[in-house]
Amino acid sequence: MKKICDLHTHSTFSDGDKTPAELIDRAEKAGLSAIALCDHNTVTGLNEFVKAADGKDIIAVPGVEFSVEYMGKELHLLALYVPMNELDKYTAYVDKPRKSKEESNKQMIASLRKAGYMIDYDKILASSPSGGFNRVHVANALIEIGVLSTVEEGFATILSLEAGHYKPPMRLDAFETVKFILDTGAVPVLAHPLLNLTVEELRTFLKTAVPLGLVGMETDYSDYSEEETKISVSIAEEFGLVRSGGSDYHGDNKPEIKLGIGRGNLSIPIEFAEIIKTFAKG
Repeated sequence: MKKICDLHTHSTFSDGDKTPAELIDRAEKAGLSAIALCDHNTVTGLNEFVKAADGKDIIAVPGVEFSVEYMGKELHLLALYVPMNELDKYTAYVDKPRKSKEESNKQMIASLRKAGYMIDYDKILASSPSGGFNRVHVANALIEIGVLSTVEEGFATILSLEAGHYKPPMRLDAFETVKFILDTGAVPVLAHPLLNLTVEELRTFLKTAVPLGLVGMETDYSDYSEEETKISVSIAEEFGLVRSGGSDYHGDNKPEIKLGIGRGNLSIPIEFAEIIKTFAKG
């Protein structure tokens, strides 16, 4: 029987709706051999995640997903196989963007309230165990008061950049973050780049990122078409990058994305996780 994994998921410590322990349980029931927790800009849930897998027939891969800046665009970098003895360094590294995100959230809620959407900052903050929140949490608050029907509707309307309520916080530098991940002994992997970059923009980015030490790239992803997957595989081979893949599972916050299989288009071999692990130094 083919062993499969999911190297990109989220928990309640960012914008997923399952706790790290629940993710382990669901992954085991789904027949996964390995799962990576990659919450946005936080490692707060990793201790629970790793502990929950102890004694179970599943590999817990500690990770984090960084929001980074490149040429005025937001990209996402995964750190996989984060050493558990380096978590304090990760928390310190995201301190400035965390504070910027907090200010962005306060401004967003104030703007929404001024527009007549009477949601409460403190209540939304209390709904997230990480001590911070994302637009998904705001969308859920708007669903609760009957303004929205789904999270996706919120991102397309009230919570879009064009609507003006949401102002992006500061983001980490992409190339500096690649070096940071390497310095801590983890493995830097570029997440779903074709969502943010054209093929030529991606090649330009990789010409700098790969010599700096970028190891891998997500080639298998829930929102990729068959053609985008083929292009991603080709570019990964062109630049000597190892392949990674993940569903970007958020639980019921993105119900169309299923753990391990995405939109039904994923079957990520365990060899992806095994190869990536050989680059980890922690």
